[in-house]
Amino acid sequence: MTGGTTLDDYTDRYAHRVSGMTASEIRALFAVANRPEVVSLAGGMPYISALPLDTVGSMIGELVASQGASALQYGLGQGMPELRERICELMADVGIDVGMGASPDDVVVTVGGQQALDLVARLFLDPGDVVLAEGPTYVGALGVFQAAQAQVVHVPMDEDGLIPAALSDALLEQQRLGKRVKFLYTIPTYQNPAGVTLTDSRREQVLDICERAGLLVIEDDPYGRLSFDGEAPLPLRARRREGVFYLSTFSKTFAPGLRVGWILAPHAVRDKLVMTTEANILCPSNFAQSVITAYLSTMPWREQLKAYQQIYAERRDAMLSALADLMPDGMSWTHPKGGLFVWATLPDGLDAKDMVPRAIAGRVAYVPGNGFYADGTGRQNMRLNFSYPTPERIREGVRRLAGVIEQEAAMRAVFNGEL
Repeated sequence: MTGGTTLDDYTDRYAHRVSGMTASEIRALFAVANRPEVVSLAGGMPYISALPLDTVGSMIGELVASQGASALQYGLGQGMPELRERICELMADVGIDVGMGASPDDVVVTVGGQQALDLVARLFLDPGDVVLAEGPTYVGALGVFQAAQAQVVHVPMDEDGLIPAALSDALLEQQRLGKRVKFLYTIPTYQNPAGVTLTDSRREQVLDICERAGLLVIEDDPYGRLSFDGEAPLPLRARRREGVFYLSTFSKTFAPGLRVGWILAPHAVRDKLVMTTEANILCPSNFAQSVITAYLSTMPWREQLKAYQQIYAERRDAMLSALADLMPDGMSWTHPKGGLFVWATLPDGLDAKDMVPRAIAGRVAYVPGNGFYADGTGRQNMRLNFSYPTPERIREGVRRLAGVIEQEAAMRAVFNGEL
């Protein structure tokens, strides 16, 4: 190769798994969504300014001064024992206690929830395997499963979460096709992106279906503690000890920049997960783990969690109020009881992906729904985030978005000869 190289010079050298990797709809929006003149309803960022940053800074300074020699050193592949103990205390609060197999020995600390997904994929997925997942589902999970050359088959949801009958139908159809379904991936509580929550009765039905089918369940629970209207239902792992992997993270309840999450796995596969993480990253950051441990051990984190809940509830209410007041006829949206997101559906005939350039020109950003489906459907939908903008910015963003939708509908009507 002379005179410089181009993409074509490398394409034939890529591993086969790279062919399934595509750019995230969210990442593609960040460059424009972060402009100050744009009201971004796109990202899923927590409101970090709600933290007592001066106190957190002092805590970190004291940590480095007193424990720097160990905090800045390599650590264990499984994660720090003290942090794994604190994680078990957190899980016990939501019903995942010792009786449900929650032991520090079976917790594996990860680099955020994203690495937890990657470890599960590396451990279980071969090319051609099928993963069942809610439709829509978390875009980061889609990227992991596609990179593993697995096929994602979506199971429909409604306002009560994953539909059990649809799950049974999907399993039967994949069996008919001779496919090997490895696990169900689900975000049952305050789902990303839809904001809906699987009801108690459906949780039991879904677990029964998976148990009868011998299907593993990967429960992703980043948002379960961000409840606004009463307590969230018990996690799936608090209901069944065997066959359920529980994944969570500190990104939404403390700070995403630290990149600390965890997996509670059945004991039989703990060692394989640790070996996989050691091959992947050697060990998670000792420093980040030390900060999390100090935060949980020395600071009023429960009060801080309540502060997040109150702030996000106010912003959720601001978004729902603005949508009701400003959106044109034909729009609909979910009414989340926690989490960070509202899932909106455009009037018939409109395409959220095609509308993105007009929205950016109108100084508002959202994530089009097709990014949350493996098959590219969902173009009539959009995900709206309410955790990061202030209530005033949320209302202004919804006002701008409503104007964009009205313009798009008017242009479509002209094109179709309706006006």
